Amino acid sequence: MNYIQLDFELTNQDRADQLIALLSEQGFEGFEEEKNHLKAFIAESNFNENEIKLLTGLFNDLVYVKSTVKNINWNEQWENSFEPIRIGSFVAVRASFHPPVTDVQHEMIITPKMSFGTGHHATTYLMLQQMQHINFCGKSVFDFGTGTGVLAILAQKLGAAKVIAIDNDEWSINNAKENIDNNPPVDIQIYQSDCIKETEQFDIILANINLNVIVDHMPSITSIAKNGAVILLSGFFKSDENTILSVMQKYQLIHKNTVERNEWICIAGEKK
Repeated sequence: MNYIQLDFELTNQDRADQLIALLSEQGFEGFEEEKNHLKAFIAESNFNENEIKLLTGLFNDLVYVKSTVKNINWNEQWENSFEPIRIGSFVAVRASFHPPVTDVQHEMIITPKMSFGTGHHATTYLMLQQMQHINFCGKSVFDFGTGTGVLAILAQKLGAAKVIAIDNDEWSINNAKENIDNNPPVDIQIYQSDCIKETEQFDIILANINLNVIVDHMPSITSIAKNGAVILLSGFFKSDENTILSVMQKYQLIHKNTVERNEWICIAGEKK
């Protein structure tokens, strides 16, 4: 199979995270980050240049060079570029081929493949970082849009009594199951779904997706939150903060704090 490679020239390195998130939504499967450059790859049959031109129009002075490449080995590409990440002494995320990280409280082995969520992207990093300030012991947790399952796995490592995770993508579900198996002993209920079943309530809700999905599902998120529940949201830019806060206020969620990384933010709230 042939792939289209787009080589973006970046005048601002912070744009890399933004581009990766937006291009992932367009079906791009692989990325390589270099100084002042981002290479993005998509199957030739899925490439729509008109959509890319609309996307790049969101940025000032963003240019790219298009080329065609053949037979990409994604596992090799990923292994060559993937480096462990750590958040202080709290948690480390590594691949199975990396040596163990022994000087942290929690270590996770995550093989992301094409799924989203290793800690490298700013929003996943922020979610992991903020989870260290939440008491998970004996709590019930709902992970909306689990991706690699990294947040659900950490929730149980932090002492959660029950963790349910959903994602609408079959690849993500299979990837998350593999990662769960690689981080024993972990017992997580995981389902493929694009909607939240409002049949039970939870102490903690994690949602690292995107602005539109979170806004559209806020009624369901609120419905499954117990009184006093912690709600941790990410997947959107600093410029989206007022939109999220307005929706939270509408559904009587208390804004506790906002943290930022590379123009992306994570918002913590509480149900009254």
